[in-house]
Amino acid sequence: MAIDPRTPGPAYLSFWRERHVCTLTTLRPDGTPHSVPVGVTYDPEAGVARVISSKSSKKVGNILAAGADGAPVSVCQYAGRLWATLEGRAHVRTEPEAISDAERRYAERYGRTPSPNPNRVLIEITLTKALGSRALQGN
Repeated sequence: MAIDPRTPGPAYLSFWRERHVCTLTTLRPDGTPHSVPVGVTYDPEAGVARVISSKSSKKVGNILAAGADGAPVSVCQYAGRLWATLEGRAHVRTEPEAISDAERRYAERYGRTPSPNPNRVLIEITLTKALGSRALQGN
């Protein structure tokens, strides 16, 4: 059963507010997957997930290589038998206000302020799908 990423149930949303390391999967230009550990924040009201990164990272390069339409990506987290995945199209944002907002959200979720990084960018994922273990699907 799919979950509406804009109206997840309380258990699903609570799981995304807990402190978990996640993975981001992007596609390389040759179509092969590239998965790396990241911190993710989930904003169902806006229908987006956010990842902060250095602009020189491979994940950012993969997204930029996809062109103006953005890149299909997924972010996933798990804890024991619980898992949750968000899918959508990613774009790289460089506006200072958007990056600051993403840093604030990261600090709220992960309990620490990200180290200063003058090369930081925001990977913003417009969500199209949410999936998760049965225990997280109830409303």
